[in-house]
Amino acid sequence: MLKQLTLVFICSLTLIACDNKKSSTDNTASSAEESQTEPTEVNVYSARKEALILPVLDRFTEKTGIKVNLLTGKADALISRIASEGKLGSADILITTDIGRLMRAKQQGLTQPVESDFLKQTIPVNLRDTENHWFALTTRARPILYSIANVKPEQLKDIEGLTSPDWLGKICIRSSSNIYNQSLIAAMLVQRGEALTTEFAKGLVANFARPPKGGDRDQIKAVAAGQCDIAIANTYYLAGMLTSQDESQVAAAQKVKVFWPNQSNRGAHINVSGTLITKHSPNPEAAKALLEFMLEKESQAWYAEHNHEYPVRSDVEQSEVLKSMGSFTAENIDLSKVGELNGEALKLMDKAGWK
Repeated sequence: MLKQLTLVFICSLTLIACDNKKSSTDNTASSAEESQTEPTEVNVYSARKEALILPVLDRFTEKTGIKVNLLTGKADALISRIASEGKLGSADILITTDIGRLMRAKQQGLTQPVESDFLKQTIPVNLRDTENHWFALTTRARPILYSIANVKPEQLKDIEGLTSPDWLGKICIRSSSNIYNQSLIAAMLVQRGEALTTEFAKGLVANFARPPKGGDRDQIKAVAAGQCDIAIANTYYLAGMLTSQDESQVAAAQKVKVFWPNQSNRGAHINVSGTLITKHSPNPEAAKALLEFMLEKESQAWYAEHNHEYPVRSDVEQSEVLKSMGSFTAENIDLSKVGELNGEALKLMDKAGWK
């Protein structure tokens, strides 16, 4: 009888242990399932202002369930922050402006290659890194803007023509420290070489109406105010002024027109806003999904309409205000080389007296 009771007691303990083990396994499986169903996060460092990027990121979250944590800041400061954070950094994606900054991030070892057939098929080869470290989101043009009152378009042809004595004291442009101008000169270095580019920079400086100051909008306002007849500026600044709620900006912009230079040879200068995945991205798969989403047709259409920049995709229309500026032939050069030569361009500009 005692043996039978002992056997029953042992069996009972075994069943309890088995039930506890099963319960523990069930709980572990349940926790794993919950962990897998929790929304993934992706951390974006953006040099684009919140209003110019957040609606696209919100739409991405709605579509995928992936939460986007957005940090905005100055372009150069964000690159420095990613560099200083190193392996402990939280940034997955950098969204920034100008090929010079995209290449700087790559050269500093802050990026990683992204293998995506979609991105390769969607983005023209000259608008993405050959090693897949950066990708253009939009293109932006930097043509000649002229005073409707004082200049006839037939007086203009190529940007090199702005070195003519006819334009003495009539040109307004930003300083040599501006990365858009550095890329403009770097692109000329790629296409025309150092000697001709130096000649151009010196001739342009000789025709400045005033020492360079302010941003692109300030150059446009200076033309409107009669302080100069010619400005070199990005088209989205003019578009932003034309669509502004500020009547004074609209009035100034309406006194200026776009002229597309170099249409019979190398094309008008263009640059990009672009994106990349950081080397130490904690969420690379979510980051890749966001990169691809930003190149989808819906996202590109929103960009084109609200940022007044040119979409990367050929099947997305430009904004109406950009259409009103006319069509043009753009440069078709390796933008990576332009980014690599930004430093050389700055040295050349300084030697030419472009402060």
